[in-house]
Amino acid sequence: MYYWHWVKNLLAKPLTTGYPTEPDREVRRFAQSGSVARIETQAMGRSSIQRSCAIRQVDAGSCNGCESELSLLVSPIYDFTRYGFSYTPVPKHADLLVVTGVITEPMVAVIKQAYAQMGTPKRVLALGDCAISGGWFKDAPGVLGSLDGVVAVSVSVQGCPPAPPDILRGLLTALDGEVPRAVGEGDRD
Repeated sequence: MYYWHWVKNLLAKPLTTGYPTEPDREVRRFAQSGSVARIETQAMGRSSIQRSCAIRQVDAGSCNGCESELSLLVSPIYDFTRYGFSYTPVPKHADLLVVTGVITEPMVAVIKQAYAQMGTPKRVLALGDCAISGGWFKDAPGVLGSLDGVVAVSVSVQGCPPAPPDILRGLLTALDGEVPRAVGEGDRD
């Protein structure tokens, strides 16, 4: 009986998703306004990260929506370790700083300190509407609004919260310096 399950598991397709080259279709289907997550990049320079990428995540004060979606990336479905990503608790070991939540005045020093401790090349990913523009709380007292006013943001992933495939596309964009393209997509001019 045990061997039958073993053979069945060998013949089954893997549960992991493919390379995330486009926005998640399920999120697009359920989006109320018809909008999907956009990934915006800034000028990152010529040096790309040519090794495994250690991520330091800083929660600047959020509802934990972005963190829950970010934690799904280590699940067997998305398995971001196959692309060389891992989390690190120490900014000195990090290549990529992921900031979620509303940027408030007390968190500016923490974010700047984490950014200053990182080695080069370093990237910053603003995850979610709160980190990009302040989201629902942009007019609240003590809220600065955009992360871009604190440190230089390399990649922004919009959404409230963004879906895990869109976050993974943003991480790959920060790693490579360009938005991932589908196989066969490219020079269609």
